[in-house]
Amino acid sequence: MSLLFKLAWRNLWRNKRRSIITILAIFFAAMLSIAMRGLQIGTYAVNIENAVSLFSGYAQIQKSGFKENPSLRKTFYLTEELIQILNSAPHVNGFAPRVYADGLVSYKENSYGSAIFGLVPQKERKVSVLMDRINSGAFFASDSTNEIVVGYKLLDNLNANIGDRIVVLSQGFDGTLGNMIFEIVGTIKTGTTDLDAMAVFMGLSTLQELLAMNGRISVITVSIDDLEVIPEATKKLNGTIREKGLVALTWEEVMPELKQMIELDNVSGILTLAILVIVVAFGILNTVLMSVTERFREFGVSLAVGMPQFSLVKLVLVETFLMTILGLVIGNIAAAGINYYIVQNPIVFGGDIADLYQEYGFLPRMESSVKLSIFFNSTVAILIISLLSSVYPLVKVYLLEPLKGIRYT
Repeated sequence: MSLLFKLAWRNLWRNKRRSIITILAIFFAAMLSIAMRGLQIGTYAVNIENAVSLFSGYAQIQKSGFKENPSLRKTFYLTEELIQILNSAPHVNGFAPRVYADGLVSYKENSYGSAIFGLVPQKERKVSVLMDRINSGAFFASDSTNEIVVGYKLLDNLNANIGDRIVVLSQGFDGTLGNMIFEIVGTIKTGTTDLDAMAVFMGLSTLQELLAMNGRISVITVSIDDLEVIPEATKKLNGTIREKGLVALTWEEVMPELKQMIELDNVSGILTLAILVIVVAFGILNTVLMSVTERFREFGVSLAVGMPQFSLVKLVLVETFLMTILGLVIGNIAAAGINYYIVQNPIVFGGDIADLYQEYGFLPRMESSVKLSIFFNSTVAILIISLLSSVYPLVKVYLLEPLKGIRYT
């Protein structure tokens, strides 16, 4: 076997220019594919983290069917038993109860439909960064105050100012219409246009009073250690709360639109990389085929003196393998440097591009990742495609007859 590798290594450098060009092609394919996948996965991760930490949470506990048809009738109580389950659940590092409702906000002659959210400020800090998105003014300090925070676009639409008092009207749990007067103490800018144009945040107890909910809540937002363990954490939660008519949903189930956008972009990125790898595979095919063809006479003599046919096939396969490995090794090293640099120095956009990103709820920056899976998957894919591209030349070697090889010109 060592002799086979020595012969393959020497044969590889019989035509140095051709071998170096092919190795460089593999190098660029590996470097670009790993760097691009690192950018994709790193950017996905930072945007998912941004979305789930902004408001939705890594996971949510709801009444079964609430997501499909949100209703005050599909609410539940935060019991002591449920609190104990959440406190002892693995990977869960915080939770916050919320109430969701639709309503109407009015200031003087202006009225707009709104999405009303009842929160507990102290608990909310454990599951989201919503309170850090204050645009002006301040966030209310208590969940039982008549102070509210509204989206900055909603404030503009109402032609109101911080300190003004507005009326909030909503249908309660018992079917009656409830209304209360609130003082605007701040505005919030989430980066999501629709939410900023209709969001009203108030204390949980205050909203429960407005809606006559008698302590009921709509959802529990859950903070989890890491994105990777969300499926495991929600599976364990579901095992303990399902019998109570509740269900734990991941961020993917709570925000399917974000998941679909990421999947669509991911598929387009994979197709681009696939085209790149296929182009390189044709280059490898051309190199191996030319190398084999120009040595037919040499192979014919080897076969005539008794060299097994399969040994020639193994020799060509090892040559291809060595050439591919060389390109992959230096490609991985270069890609690791690129990915690590971008991890330390994210690409931040400004101007119109930043506004466009924020319009769709994404952070205006690109980050990378140095996860081993990115390197492993890209390397294995290129290695397999490279070896497959040598199948045709290997077949020609296997079918070569000694006499035809010797006479080949």
